[in-house]
Order: sequence, then structure tokens, then C-alpha cells
Amino acid sequence: MSHLLFNVAEGQSVRVEVEYALNGGYAGRDTEKVQHHIDELARLGVPGPERIPTMYPLPAMLAVQDDHVQVAHGQTSGEAEWALIVPADAASADDYLVTAACDHTDRALEVHGVAWSKQASPDLLGDVAWRYGDVKASFDDFSLRAWVTHDGVDTLIQDGTPAELLSVDHWIARLGEAGLLRPGTVFLGGTIGMVPEVDQFADAWRVELADRDGNVSTVAYTVEVLPEPWQ
Repeated sequence: MSHLLFNVAEGQSVRVEVEYALNGGYAGRDTEKVQHHIDELARLGVPGPERIPTMYPLPAMLAVQDDHVQVAHGQTSGEAEWALIVPADAASADDYLVTAACDHTDRALEVHGVAWSKQASPDLLGDVAWRYGDVKASFDDFSLRAWVTHDGVDTLIQDGTPAELLSVDHWIARLGEAGLLRPGTVFLGGTIGMVPEVDQFADAWRVELADRDGNVSTVAYTVEVLPEPWQ
């Protein structure tokens, strides 16, 4: 079982033992843009979902805080997201945590199944978290950004806000109805669009979720391609 440790407001720290990991997908608020994205992926051979938004369960061990990811080949990349965390002592949704996240995904495997592509690499979680009850009125105004590193040079690849995605409240309602918001649940809420022409297959990724008071949750990690298998 993996565990996560978050720095929360007022100097508190919260430890979470991960029991369940879930990834939301095709989760943009603008459904026309979502469908356009699905159509683009279909032309690349990526199978579209039967319904939107989607949800993909992952092994709990894939929800981690780390600064290094090992992958099977060079066609993998991250996705800037927010994550919702259910601590064991949460009395209500106001006690849930929100933090930065990066869903590292196998793009070569994606054409065979999006769920498989999500399950092939970890979900990286941020260092700082907010109690959802403290920020739910302002969460749409947070910034959500990602940078990729190539040969030591950082380039902005994603730049938006949670307002581009289905809301935390939407997912709390949907997942709650399904009985999926159990203690130890980590849920990633989907990603924003990437800047065109930026190479996503990078040496490193950094994601930042920031409030308007200057508090920042960061995910930062390097990517190592493993040696070829002997077959």
C-alpha cells in the first residue's frame, strides 16, 4: 500500500494511506471541445469512450509522490490535473483534500485501450494540499500549469484553470452516488489542453496548481526509459 503526505494550510500535515486510485477522463466542461478531441484521437487510432466523462480505476500502488518515473519506451507523457483525496478522518466533503497531480500515460498503449495506458505508469501527487471546504468557492480561479524539460530547457506545455474541467462538486456527486468516495481514495479529475507543437515526450515534467494567494502545490519528476527487454 502506498501512502501520501500533504502539507496543508496552517502548517498541518495529513498522511493518507491509498486504498483506491481513480482517473477521470474526457472531463472538459465544454462538451463540444471534448467531442472534437475524441474525434481527433479517433483519427490517430485511439478508441473513443462509450460515454463521457469516463472513469478508469488504477491499482492503488500507482498513486505516489515521487521525483522519478521509469517507463518502457519514449512514447509516454504526463497530464496536468487536480486530484481529490479522501482522508480517513473526513467527516464530510469539506474535509477532502485537493492537490496538484500528473497522470503519466503510455501513448503507444493508448491505441489499444485508454484504461491500459493509464494503468501502465503512475499518478504523481503534489506536495501541498488544500481542504476543499476552504477553497471550493475559489477553486475555479486556481491556475493549473505544466512544463516539460528537453535537454535542460523548460517549456510551458499546459496553461489553464480548473474552470476548464468538470467541477470537484460534479465528481463528488457522481462518485458519491456510485459509492466510490471511500477513505483512502485518490481521484484525478482530468486534464486541460496542451500547447500545440510542444513535444510532450520529455526528459522531465513539472505541474503546478496555485491559488491566488501564492500557495503552490507542485509535482516534479524526471523520466527514465528502461533498457530494451531481452526476448
